[in-house]
Amino acid sequence: MIKMIALDLDNTLLNSNKEISQRNEKVLKKLHEKGIHVVLCTGRPINAIWPYIEQLGLTAPDDFTITFNGGLVINNVTKDHLFELGMQKSDLQPLFDYVSDKQIPLDVLDFERVYELTDNPGSIYRTVLKNIEFQDTALKDLPTTTYSKAVMAIPAEKLTPIIKALPTDLTAHYHAVQSQPMIMEFLPQNVDKAVGLKALLGHFGLDFSNLMSFGDADNDLGMIKAASQGIVMANGLPAVKKAATALTDSNDDDGVATYCEQYFATIL
Repeated sequence: MIKMIALDLDNTLLNSNKEISQRNEKVLKKLHEKGIHVVLCTGRPINAIWPYIEQLGLTAPDDFTITFNGGLVINNVTKDHLFELGMQKSDLQPLFDYVSDKQIPLDVLDFERVYELTDNPGSIYRTVLKNIEFQDTALKDLPTTTYSKAVMAIPAEKLTPIIKALPTDLTAHYHAVQSQPMIMEFLPQNVDKAVGLKALLGHFGLDFSNLMSFGDADNDLGMIKAASQGIVMANGLPAVKKAATALTDSNDDDGVATYCEQYFATIL
């Protein structure tokens, strides 16, 4: 029985205007009221998606969010960390060496802020990620802390050839995923959204047989494969669609609501 619904945001729950439609909102609120855990799953920190959490009413004591693509599971009310998995500065050294040699923009995130490396050309990450602190920082001045990920944020037409040229020994060192056309993320090797969801399911005494997940992109693949109901949007990537239990309408056609209205017809 499905007890938890995990939702990617961009190009999944959100339409092209970065909005949750009234139809999606109504359906998810109703399911939440019925006791189903509605969990937003994103690469962003919780502050950056807080308006969506409030819109859906996910502010009860047992509401959580999967952030940093599974690297942090955080309680929406207390902001306590249920689970976190990150990297040390030394873990990022191969990536630092590569972007320094190629002069590629890079942003590094801990669980609170973004450090934009001033040794390299500037990125466009500030225009993509809102409601989080940015610090311009030289590589030598990066603090000793736990990092959630590193990000290449470059216009899509420039990022595509960079991704194609990444050496395999570099990408194998991380869980490297393209989350948006202009964003390439480098996560700890064992982190994806399914890892965070496993921790959250266990917290509630559940497992993947109780999970329905919605996604569209490479960084959703883990939770699509793991869930008993892995649903991919019509606008999803071909490789992600191949892993789906079922397909639904596009993000601009309320695909989340379309599927949920059919699957949960007896309680909606």
